[in-house]
Amino acid sequence: MELTIRTRTDGEYTVVAVGGEIDMFTATELREALHAELAKNVSRLAIDVNGVEFCDSTGLGVIIGVLRRLRESGGKLVIVCARQQMLKIFQLTGLDTVLDIRAELPADG
Repeated sequence: MELTIRTRTDGEYTVVAVGGEIDMFTATELREALHAELAKNVSRLAIDVNGVEFCDSTGLGVIIGVLRRLRESGGKLVIVCARQQMLKIFQLTGLDTVLDIRAELPADG
C-alpha cells in the first residue's frame, strides 16, 4: 500500500493528513513532507493519522522527531487519531503519554 500525504490549513493549524502505510520504505517521504512544513515556520502542526493502516517504529520515530523540533521552537504538535488500531500502537509504545492525541482537531487553537 502506498503512502498518501495531503496538507491543508484549518484555523491556526497546518494539518498533514496521512494515509496508507508508514514503514521503513515510506517514512522518508513522510519526514520530508513534515520537514517542509516545519521549514515554513509553522507553530501549530497536526498530523491526522486516521487514514493510516500500518505504522512501524520508523514512522513513530518520524513523529517523535517532529515533536522535538516543534518543542524546540515553542510550537505545538497534535496527533488527530480516532482509529483504535493506531491508538493501540500509541498505547503499546507509551507514546500516548508523550503525544497530544485527539479524536479531532482542537477548535481552540
